Amino acid sequence: MQRIAMLGSGFIGRFYADSLQGQRSRDKIVSIYSRREESAKKFAEDYQVDHWTTDMETSIAHPDVTVVCISLPNNLHEAAVNLCCKHKKAVICTKPLGRNAEEAKRMLEAVEKAGIFHGYLEDLVYTPKFLKALQSVKSGALGRILWAKSRETHPGPHSEWFWDKEQAGGGCILDLGCHCVEIARSFIGKDIKPVEVMCWADTQVKPIDAEDHAIGLVKYENGAIGQFEVSWTFRGGLDLRDEVMGSEGTIWLNSFLRTGFDMFTTGKGAEYVAEKAESNTGWLFPVGDELNELGYNHMFADMFRAMEEGREPAESFYDGYVVNAVLDAAYRSAASKQWEPVKLDVWRGQEGVEKMRPQTDYNEQYYLIKEETTHYGAKKLILKDKKTGQIVEQTI
Repeated sequence: MQRIAMLGSGFIGRFYADSLQGQRSRDKIVSIYSRREESAKKFAEDYQVDHWTTDMETSIAHPDVTVVCISLPNNLHEAAVNLCCKHKKAVICTKPLGRNAEEAKRMLEAVEKAGIFHGYLEDLVYTPKFLKALQSVKSGALGRILWAKSRETHPGPHSEWFWDKEQAGGGCILDLGCHCVEIARSFIGKDIKPVEVMCWADTQVKPIDAEDHAIGLVKYENGAIGQFEVSWTFRGGLDLRDEVMGSEGTIWLNSFLRTGFDMFTTGKGAEYVAEKAESNTGWLFPVGDELNELGYNHMFADMFRAMEEGREPAESFYDGYVVNAVLDAAYRSAASKQWEPVKLDVWRGQEGVEKMRPQTDYNEQYYLIKEETTHYGAKKLILKDKKTGQIVEQTI
């Protein structure tokens, strides 16, 4: 059983609490810290938490606490992590780890120096659909992964601090791109180095200093491409989609707007539908088990099992640091309008990986370009001569 100090009583803290203490879980939140007394009291009442406080260190240092869950604004992550290191408490932190790679690197170095458990709460790489897709990729069902694309778009976040560039560290690239980069990175291989980024970003709708819409390409050392599409300007709810293309297959994932649960209502007896749903009338797309579909249950199970088994979780502070480094390159590219290198002071994956070899042998003379069966029943081959480079067509 883990006894948790929850830092933050807002939107994500409550999502985490619903998962941690749902379904008769044995894990328990024993302390809640909030910057506002009324919020701390309300959270404690709603989740039957015995201890509440407006002093962060008091919550972290509470003698019953075995692990600290950070669900605070981005600018407060580092201070919370440093207090966890001071009191030698295991720490799990919401995404993004830092406002930039330098901040994330300091947090990574701090927890490793302190020798404490650290987990990065990237829930979207724990969704049931993602885990099943990743299993297929790792088994080789798609062959060599060439392209991984992830999209997260919605009308914008819930709390005021997200819209403040100083507190948040950026706009939708940092808020949503952190999900998308780690999803693509997982499919391509987390031991394959991201080397450079090309990104377009703009502020199209919202009256803010940060970007509200962006599209980026992340080039990996083996030649694979990751792609992210993120927006706070999308109308229609929360759109979560992933695509993976390999030399032998393709996977399409739709995690939210098309769930197989469609409902029409005039609005009579209207209630909550799903995260970031913009309406509770007309045709709606509810989510049967939002906590599970968004990956929270599997994420916390992995974190706590890893703690108990003395191993790293699937997502650690190191992963959060790599994601921040990729996003830093995206911001530089959006400004320069050029490919920008990913600057990784700490890299623990493969080095000097060669670009994927595009040729597929057909026989000693030819490479295979394409094989198909025509509508009239013939089998057609498109081949390339290995010596001359000539493209030929054969019907067999």
